Amino acid sequence: MVNLHLKSSVLALFAAVASSLAAAETPLRVIFVNQSPDKAVELFWENHKLAKDHPDRRRLEATIPPRGGWHKSETFLGHEFSYDVEGQRHYVTPPPGNVHSEQFLMLAGSTDGYRVRCEVSVNSQQYMDYLDILVKPYWAPRAASRFLELVRNGYYDGVAFNRVVPNFLTQFGIAKDFLTRTRERELTLWDDFPKGVKFEPGTMSFAGSGHDSRTTEIFIVMPGATQQQLDKFGENTWETPFAVIEGDVEKSALKKIYSGYGDMPPYGRGPDSNRIYDVDGYTRYLPKNFPKLDYIDRCYVVDEVGDFSEGEF
Repeated sequence: MVNLHLKSSVLALFAAVASSLAAAETPLRVIFVNQSPDKAVELFWENHKLAKDHPDRRRLEATIPPRGGWHKSETFLGHEFSYDVEGQRHYVTPPPGNVHSEQFLMLAGSTDGYRVRCEVSVNSQQYMDYLDILVKPYWAPRAASRFLELVRNGYYDGVAFNRVVPNFLTQFGIAKDFLTRTRERELTLWDDFPKGVKFEPGTMSFAGSGHDSRTTEIFIVMPGATQQQLDKFGENTWETPFAVIEGDVEKSALKKIYSGYGDMPPYGRGPDSNRIYDVDGYTRYLPKNFPKLDYIDRCYVVDEVGDFSEGEF
């Protein structure tokens, strides 16, 4: 009995050691992204096996340029990195990756977010107004980075608010240019890991049609959405909040966007998204059948276009 017990203990010890080694050697691909408007970020590899004063304790791995610059690191689960933003050092240990063994992280320091302004028509193109958007870097980093990339590329300029349903959502994201919308429609975005952020009026998320299906279309939760509806948002893996409308949503341009056509078919008389993707989506289909729609004039990252007057952001 004593020998059997000893053998059992030894086997358990070996199993624990093997499990620990396997975890330490689990490969992980990490995409580090820098969305700062004007500052590069130096990413360091931290080696805690060495003394604090050892010259190789902290080794520079990459200098990542601003405005969407990125670096791919082939590392392993549990390794720590560090970077400096505005004189403060931040440490990050990438969590387990997705089914592709990949993790996506934004190096944003302690920033509250990146501000985007979209200048839009309202009241069926009678007036111009704007939506102030705060992109949150840690809620859904893939979605946040993709949105900022599309904004910088002018993708949303001229885009229609093609699905506007009071007390539910406003949706947009099908480019005005046929070749652009056709190309970007094929570039799907892997799902983000949910962070437990709850939907509320003014919350923004990419739309989708299945796992890892997000492309360019985005919805904003409308004021007046019921708690039951708010709880339903996020049930799908691709519905992950990445930004919010700043200020009082009830008084924002969101409530002034034309909503008379209702939801998309078969739920309402609004535009059919698939028809908008056709070659004549913006040249014939929308202007002929839905002339009262409102549109985005342009979107831009605020800190990348110069100073604003007092009271703006």
